[in-house]
Amino acid sequence: MPHLVRDWMSSPVVVVDPDTTVSYAMTLMRRRNIHSVIVDVSAKNKTYGILTTTDIRDKIAAANRNPAETQVGEIMSGPIITGKAEWTLAECSQVMHAHKFHHLPIADEHGTLVGMISATDIFMAVEETGWVDEYGG
Repeated sequence: MPHLVRDWMSSPVVVVDPDTTVSYAMTLMRRRNIHSVIVDVSAKNKTYGILTTTDIRDKIAAANRNPAETQVGEIMSGPIITGKAEWTLAECSQVMHAHKFHHLPIADEHGTLVGMISATDIFMAVEETGWVDEYGG
């Protein structure tokens, strides 16, 4: 039986507004022990961005910007691509690899965000359970 995204994703998704300061988002990420937050650009249109530790490294630390004076919307990546909870980890890994993502938000059939899966989650799944492909190998 293949390993599914739903079994390894984190839920609920942590969401911030685009006008949130990067400093606040960093504190939220540290306290919740997560490496990304979703940015709610337009809940009405289900348009989201993402802020990751990589964005903070590259767009705050390396650029010598003050996180207390920078809004999340200024440095987030987006719009985002979402995955499905029914995907296998192999399918999810292929999409993440193709787009060079380390974090993939997971949406239901209505486009509502229901979880987040990261490269670390996939690493833990493979390490904890081993890897059995659809042919039993």
